[in-house]
Amino acid sequence: MHSNIMAGVVAGLIAGVVFGLMMQVMTAPSMGGERMPMMGMVAKVVRSDSLVVGWLYHLFNSAVIGGLFGWFLASRVSGYRTGLVKGAMYGILWWVIGGLILMPIFLGMQPFAPLKMAPMLPVALGSLVGHMVYGSILGIGFVALTKRGEEIPAAVGARPSH
Repeated sequence: MHSNIMAGVVAGLIAGVVFGLMMQVMTAPSMGGERMPMMGMVAKVVRSDSLVVGWLYHLFNSAVIGGLFGWFLASRVSGYRTGLVKGAMYGILWWVIGGLILMPIFLGMQPFAPLKMAPMLPVALGSLVGHMVYGSILGIGFVALTKRGEEIPAAVGARPSH
């Protein structure tokens, strides 16, 4: 179990870097009406204006969420396909928990506020895509790190052996 958790942490960090880069270029409206990088909004969750703090907080969450994936879902992931599907579904779950419930609460808004505020709807949908990308990379990375199954991802260009 310990190795599954560690594989989840490492895969979570890898996925977190990709999602973090997406959040660095995605923008959201701020209270003053101007736009700010989503990573700046992540920093505001921990009462900071520093992008470095936002990145550290985001990567910490990425590692914890990845470790939880390894702990709870390892037995349900048997290969790249299930890693991708379970990972994407896990990402959607964390979009609801983190992006729609916890983050708005920490920022002084109502849960699900991003879906109820017209200027935030594109941000919420971008966040959904980002969480699905995170989860997909997490699931595939977890499989690669734990060497589950014989399945090779088609994207690598491997040919099936006969």
